[in-house]
Amino acid sequence: MNTIGIVGTGTMATGIAQAATQAGYDVVLRARSQGSLDSCLGAVARSLGRLVAKEKITQAAADAAVVKLKGTLTLTDLKGCDIVLESVAEELEIKQPLLEEIDAILDEETILATNTSSLSITKLASLTSRPAHFIGMHFFNPVPMMKLVEVVRGLRTSDATVSAVHHLAEKLGKVPIDVKDAPGFVVNRVLFPMINEAAHALGEGVATAEGIDECMRFGCNHPMGPLALADLVGLDVVYAILMSLYREYGNPRYAPSLEIVKRVEAGFIGRKSGRGFYDYAK
Repeated sequence: MNTIGIVGTGTMATGIAQAATQAGYDVVLRARSQGSLDSCLGAVARSLGRLVAKEKITQAAADAAVVKLKGTLTLTDLKGCDIVLESVAEELEIKQPLLEEIDAILDEETILATNTSSLSITKLASLTSRPAHFIGMHFFNPVPMMKLVEVVRGLRTSDATVSAVHHLAEKLGKVPIDVKDAPGFVVNRVLFPMINEAAHALGEGVATAEGIDECMRFGCNHPMGPLALADLVGLDVVYAILMSLYREYGNPRYAPSLEIVKRVEAGFIGRKSGRGFYDYAK
């Protein structure tokens, strides 16, 4: 692989673009608007600049990475990419028409990957004409720092596609782990019920948000408590993933706590809104 296409300009897409350019790949990043494209390109440049300031990389390496990143508003510019990675909102209604449009543009052998964190890879693959070349690559935030990539194969994903994606992940400096196509895969299936249980404990007055997080930090050696982590991820995202798990498994343990539901309804969705389980305006 030489050229990677990325569709999306959110936090995950931005991080993947940075990791790919730093690894020496040419990247074509497709955005829906000029404003979102400029914001994404600027975020990559600023992140690389911080690495230079911390002497993690040289200025020459940062400049080389920036040159590798090309922005576009046109999906047809993805034609000729060796792999295209979709990383847009975690909603089937948004992904379906986009994947169908991308599929129609790409060469027959091009791999189409999705960064979904909870949707069925087999279902998404069925929307395309290339189920053998369709796969899940679930990255973690912040992408440039987090090592794991959950590699999720659908029922019709070929061994060659899995092998190619493993190689790509390793070239990006990641650790690829094969995961079954099951709701939540591994990390989200384990992590989000923990966040949900922490929210239940908060609602029952077992301890304060700070107390719950400190218990998990000092008792389990977690680098960040579950409620602080939820604020970092975004309570809207936490809610959406829990609801997805609840729908798929039908198990009440996945039903979002009222402590999460009410904050989402109020718009208190974490760091990005200034308030979640914690108040970031203080």
